Amino acid sequence: MGAISQNRRSTRPASTQPRTAGGSTAVRPVGPTRDIKPLTRALLAVRAGGRCEFDGHNKYLFRHRLTLTEGNFAQAAHIVAFSTHGPRGRVKALTKTQLNDVNNLMLLCGECHKLIDDHPDRYTVATLRAFKRRHEKRISELTAMHPEYKTTALILKANIGNRPVAISLAQAQAAVAPRYVDSDEPCMIDLTALPDTGKEAFYASAAAAIDEKVTRLYADRVDGSRASHVSVFALGPMPLLMHLGNRLSDKIDADLYQRHRQPESWTWKTKGDAALYTSRRLVEGVDPVKVALVLSLSGAIPISSVSAQLSAGFSIYELTLDGAVPNPNFLRRRDDLRLFEQTFQQLLRVIAKDHVGLTEIHLFPAVPAPAAVACGRSLFHKVDPTLVVYDFNKNTGGFSPTIRINQS
Repeated sequence: MGAISQNRRSTRPASTQPRTAGGSTAVRPVGPTRDIKPLTRALLAVRAGGRCEFDGHNKYLFRHRLTLTEGNFAQAAHIVAFSTHGPRGRVKALTKTQLNDVNNLMLLCGECHKLIDDHPDRYTVATLRAFKRRHEKRISELTAMHPEYKTTALILKANIGNRPVAISLAQAQAAVAPRYVDSDEPCMIDLTALPDTGKEAFYASAAAAIDEKVTRLYADRVDGSRASHVSVFALGPMPLLMHLGNRLSDKIDADLYQRHRQPESWTWKTKGDAALYTSRRLVEGVDPVKVALVLSLSGAIPISSVSAQLSAGFSIYELTLDGAVPNPNFLRRRDDLRLFEQTFQQLLRVIAKDHVGLTEIHLFPAVPAPAAVACGRSLFHKVDPTLVVYDFNKNTGGFSPTIRINQS
């Protein structure tokens, strides 16, 4: 397995070539050689982005790490071994062209090259091909990005079940492609240090922390630039997610992301059945300015638990899944979120039309995190009513009002 730089081959002197009995020079069968064409070497280096393709290493190989001297410190490693007796020796014969094709080569540093050859049982042909495929796909996506594809990652994390849920920058970068995160230091709203008492003081402190970070997000930076697009990754109590959405500027585009399981990622799915929504009025109250809205999407909210928190005379509406039981895994595609936001906005208009003089809606949500953010973001100031957001309190076993959103 040769280095990426062209190696010099030794040549046997003519006098040492074997001869036939008659004295003529015998013709030796010529097998494949380790010669790799210059174009193939160039293609390999470009596809790898000049970096080691061993999974997770990513070391830049054309500059000495200590002295910073420019140079070629890369090696071209064969995936299917050059020799039948070498590491990952080929089961069936490959031609010289196949052996030295760019698809059978990996760009590696010397350490990783030795590692895979010393442990061929661990680093099999299939494993190395997967390393190469993932690395070169990432390089291709990154180098295809345009400046207008920049996005600022906004990460909100709070304790879920008394434990914080980590959101890594690598997960965020994978989710936003073909956009790319513009900084290794995202705008981080970390609420994990605040004790979630479920009381008014907690929500007030958390809302203030969100306000401070969002204000800083939209401010001019030291270099004079400012955020032109925001990608939101948020997990936390629904009232705070709605508050975050309401604080996001509608003058700057924002994309919201959902945490998926099996496998765990933040990347929107592109396949699967579409989520559909329906709304209805569950209770027709006698007071036209008393309205409650139940969002039964990630779970069903019993009407009895809502009525217990309201005084007499309330009309109660519900927005839920159409043709499916409320469940936490329904939100898979980006279009599912867009349709939810549109349905929510339309329902607010219907309620406003049917309840002239309405100034506030009591909201009982059971929705995925990005849907909660979308609820707050979709509100129009001075047009839509204030939302009095309730949250389920495990200590009391019922809902309680927590925060007011979209106040004039």
